[in-house]
Amino acid sequence: MTMHDHIDQILFDEDRILARLDEIATQITSDYEGKDLIVVPILHGGLILVANLLRRVKLPLKMECLSVESYHGGTESSGEVTFNQLRLPDLKNAHVLIIDDILDSGRTLDAIGRKIVEECAPDSVKICVLLDKKTERAFEVHPDYVGFEVGDEFVIGYGLDYQGRYRNLPYIGTLKEEFI
Repeated sequence: MTMHDHIDQILFDEDRILARLDEIATQITSDYEGKDLIVVPILHGGLILVANLLRRVKLPLKMECLSVESYHGGTESSGEVTFNQLRLPDLKNAHVLIIDDILDSGRTLDAIGRKIVEECAPDSVKICVLLDKKTERAFEVHPDYVGFEVGDEFVIGYGLDYQGRYRNLPYIGTLKEEFI
């Protein structure tokens, strides 16, 4: 049995995801032309997205990764955002684009955005997410670039995981109940 046998439903296949990334990259290229852009991917979930998205952006840019956790192995945000590094990168006077896999409760992106604005003094901060989950949010966060909207369901693949697994699926889907 392979991990593909664990999938209940494929919501977005690889071709559809890559086509949408082409569109987002075109918009990012237009919006940041002539600006000092620093992309801040949120690890581990944003890794696949950022690799495929940034190859499509036609600008010189810098990248500084942040590692944070909020799910702590479950299927819902734990309510606690943990930063896994000692210091934030130097983002002063730069235009910052935070890239994350999914916006659900808003807790993680709110904490990251506030911390970056308060401690790093960038010129601007925008947010890009692959998925915008339509659910009740603990914090008001409005992404500037969105790949797709999803319902209030637990999704995996394309960087999204369940207990550290399934990030390497080339599509976004849902797990069969017996694997949760």
